[in-house]
Amino acid sequence: MRLMKPLQELFPFLTQQPRRVVVTMHQKPDPDAMGSSLGLAHFLRKLGHEVTVISPTNWADFLKWMPGCKQVIDYEAAKERADAVLDQAEWLFCLDFNTFSRTRHMAAKLQSMSCVKVLVDHHEEPQTAAFTYGISVIPMSSTAELIYQFIVDSGHGNLIDIATAECLYAGVMADTGSFRFSVTSSSVHEMVAHLKKTGFDHSRVHEQIYDNFLENRLRFIGHVLSNRMEVLYEYNTAIIAVPKSDILKYNIRTGDTEGLVNYPLSILGIKLAALVIDRDEERKWSFRSKGDFDCNSFARKYFEGGGHFNAAGGRSSEGVDENVRKFKLALKETASQLQ
Repeated sequence: MRLMKPLQELFPFLTQQPRRVVVTMHQKPDPDAMGSSLGLAHFLRKLGHEVTVISPTNWADFLKWMPGCKQVIDYEAAKERADAVLDQAEWLFCLDFNTFSRTRHMAAKLQSMSCVKVLVDHHEEPQTAAFTYGISVIPMSSTAELIYQFIVDSGHGNLIDIATAECLYAGVMADTGSFRFSVTSSSVHEMVAHLKKTGFDHSRVHEQIYDNFLENRLRFIGHVLSNRMEVLYEYNTAIIAVPKSDILKYNIRTGDTEGLVNYPLSILGIKLAALVIDRDEERKWSFRSKGDFDCNSFARKYFEGGGHFNAAGGRSSEGVDENVRKFKLALKETASQLQ
């Protein structure tokens, strides 16, 4: 298997000549994916590069405040325009995902491109052979932190301005659970201290991410916690199964279910929380755990997914009821790990 060249080998080329650059992320981007992508774009533009950010799909309304977000291209909504930009790209930066399948309908296009491809990610089992340069650091808090390090290590930390800081802060804040998860290392706080020196308002960023929803979302959360959550104390587990009818009834949009899977973890004794949602084309899973239960391995083994040790996702083409049945069977097989 061909190994990626270290990112440090890319540094001399950053200031050599302007390049046509595309920055992309995983489908249905979260704050880390969008924040790291826009943060990198702001930085590269300051070095004179022509940068376009492309998302494989649409994104949540609570991300639209980010500086530069209005210029992001939605691949599904503007495929012809996006493909034209991709055809001209000299560098392709792939952020917060490590296999092209995570970009949905963009995957085949990205796979076929012959330009320089750069991976910056923190998930397990990267598709290293597909990238020219790259870094994949699993213990890292977020891709936003990796982009911050990329900027600083390249010798251009002085170019981080308020716009870049806001985007990177949003990413690291979200992926660390507002700095409470175990991945919140001392380097995270050092990064935030540096970003704060730009003068950006961290309270505003927090409000934009977490206090920026419509009333129907809160009522939806109340409904599913009351009527769709099942607590399985024998396995120290809770599962929330959301049918399509709930999505339609409460007019749930992209991003409205963000964070829902974390609620059951607040129950005393619960080590594993799972959320399955009936989407149009498939059933989407989210897994969160406390302690030593490996969500990544669980998601990979049973639900075609993966991610981090304490946070992972999955998918299935089968119905919600069948997914719940399979989940309970999987719990029996892994019961000893949940005691």
